[in-house]
Amino acid sequence: MRTRVWDDLEDSGVARFPFPPHGRIPNFAGADDAAERLADQPEWEAAETIKANPDAPQLPVRRRALRDGKTLYMAVPRLRDEQCFLELDPTELAPEEYDPATTVSGIGEYGVQVGPEAVGEIDLIVSGSVAVTEAGDRIGKGEGYSDLEYAILRELGLVDDETPVATTVHERQLLEGGGGGGGEDELEDEDETGGEGEGTVETEPHDVPMDLLVTPDRVIRPASSRKPTGLDWELLEDERLAEIPVLKQLQD
Repeated sequence: MRTRVWDDLEDSGVARFPFPPHGRIPNFAGADDAAERLADQPEWEAAETIKANPDAPQLPVRRRALRDGKTLYMAVPRLRDEQCFLELDPTELAPEEYDPATTVSGIGEYGVQVGPEAVGEIDLIVSGSVAVTEAGDRIGKGEGYSDLEYAILRELGLVDDETPVATTVHERQLLEGGGGGGGEDELEDEDETGGEGEGTVETEPHDVPMDLLVTPDRVIRPASSRKPTGLDWELLEDERLAEIPVLKQLQD
């Protein structure tokens, strides 16, 4: 399914830098418009603190967050440090620093690295997606860090069932079907990506469903789905526990 979406974005000319779109959260034409549409939603307006992914298509989202006076958090790559979040406080930055500070390379210079205990309650999460069903089932790159970051925040009581989770995508990343979390659902023979043949999106209890799907053209609010309630320790292998200090800290 990921390959179908990546191929379609490239073949249709929708993909934007960095190239190729494969193996990453793909950037797309209209990402700025999707960010503007997200910023028009009541969930955005009510949020004071936003946790966002660091990928290219959500760069306009991160910049808009600072311009709107919202504190922004991003995870340290692969959660490799005990202080596993980077904080950008717009009151601590000059307006001309907002753009460079929200890039992958710039946040290390302008952001303040903090541990989970220093992170305030999160009002809105923005996730990047390779694809997402209209029922809110998200397909990421396949490494699981987005869901793991959510589980850590949930374990610490910084998010709950009422915390909205949004994604900005191109229309071609939207897949018909999906079950809104939990179980399997067949997609239509011809989905939004133009690919032929049936596909299956399987979700597990640790997968985080999306509450807001925002494209350059519209907003979809899937029916509510149950969110993970924290870390599932049985799924965490010793190797991952050793690689991610905050997990060891929480386990202890």
